Amino acid sequence: MDQLSIFDPTLIAKYDQSGPRYTSYPTAVQFHGGFDAQDYRAVAHASNDPGKPLSLYFHLPFCDTVCFYCACNKIATKDRSRATDYLLQLYKEIEMQGRLFDRSRRVKQLHWGGGTPTFISHDEMRELMRVTGEYFSLLDDDDGEYSIEIDPREATGDTVALLRDIGFNRMSLGVQDLDERVQKAVNRIQSESQTMTVLEAARGEGFRSVSIDLIYGLPLQSVASFQRTLDRIIEVEPDRLSVFNYAHLPERFKPQRRINAVDLPAPQEKLEILGMTIERLTEAGYVYIGMDHFARPEDELTLAQKNGTLYRNFQGYSTHADCDLVAMGVTSIGMIGPTYSQNVRSIEEYYQRLSEGLLPVFRGFKLNRDDLIRRDVITRLICHFALDFAGLQSVWGIRFADYFAEELKRLQDMAEDGLLTLDNTGIRVRPPGRLLIRNVCMVFDAYLDSKQSRNSFSKVI
Repeated sequence: MDQLSIFDPTLIAKYDQSGPRYTSYPTAVQFHGGFDAQDYRAVAHASNDPGKPLSLYFHLPFCDTVCFYCACNKIATKDRSRATDYLLQLYKEIEMQGRLFDRSRRVKQLHWGGGTPTFISHDEMRELMRVTGEYFSLLDDDDGEYSIEIDPREATGDTVALLRDIGFNRMSLGVQDLDERVQKAVNRIQSESQTMTVLEAARGEGFRSVSIDLIYGLPLQSVASFQRTLDRIIEVEPDRLSVFNYAHLPERFKPQRRINAVDLPAPQEKLEILGMTIERLTEAGYVYIGMDHFARPEDELTLAQKNGTLYRNFQGYSTHADCDLVAMGVTSIGMIGPTYSQNVRSIEEYYQRLSEGLLPVFRGFKLNRDDLIRRDVITRLICHFALDFAGLQSVWGIRFADYFAEELKRLQDMAEDGLLTLDNTGIRVRPPGRLLIRNVCMVFDAYLDSKQSRNSFSKVI
């Protein structure tokens, strides 16, 4: 594939609307309180096929300082004892969750997200993994995908060595931008040496994959300044890169109100930054996986996309489609069987529920047959940029042309614009449509009819 032809400014301008990132379908907008902790328990028990592995997600919400661009669920504090209190409650949830699942189910995937997971002390990191292993069957052969999000300002070489020792083999490094002016504008002062120290330590300790996160569209960025950051990152050859679009939504995310809107790059400049980024990464040999993600040709994500096994969940792209996802910690979202569930959003309510011996699940969603079919369609498209009608029909016992007659009509305009090809055998997303894959998926989203639903999401570019 000619990856340079991904970038078509005219098409991007036409299709740059708000839409979901499809880490789930239906999206969290559809979650409701009619699905509660009692429903979750029933679903967890019903899921216990001994041969089905688990994925564990832990939300560690604390940060030492707040980055102004951040839209994550986090608690900014200098008081490290707050994390100690939180972990004591998290251990209660780990025990409660662990008793719901058969111990024969192996944990193939594990992720610590934040916030800043390395906000907690080294002893607390070791204890958290120990408690997890007490109630879940962790792998001890390094075959699992055990990953952690790292803020290089909150990690040292010793931290990296400890993380490797307790089982982590993948990490993502938050960088965003190496330009000092940009860092000051978003309140994330992070020296290049801090980043490189952690990266080098990860390689020295035998981490199997290191990913770097960048953000374009931040204040004071320009094509030239972001290219300097990108070129430096390319020099150190990370296995993966995630290059996210900054969505400025100060009415929804309070920290963003501290960003001076006049310092944001103009839409045309932002588009040129994206175009330059795709060009430079392609020249450097990276493959565009989709949804802001790039990977080296030999990376597991690239290979999974080639062999048709790539998957997408709440942590992004994954190579493990066969896992139930057990999510623990405040605000965390899990996926068990044909359901999604979310924990309470406030730390006070999280503590209260656990002190009463209650699971902190407060809402969720049970997928019906139509939801499951549409999720399968969207997953195939967003992971593989292709949909084979025969394969889907054999799984679901439908005739695609009848079931999705209206959607096929709506795809005609995209086909005429060159985003995709459409025939009796399937859908193939062409290079210009790959950046706009969210738009293609939105055609199959049965919940996007209302203006309110669309306004819940960021722009696709």
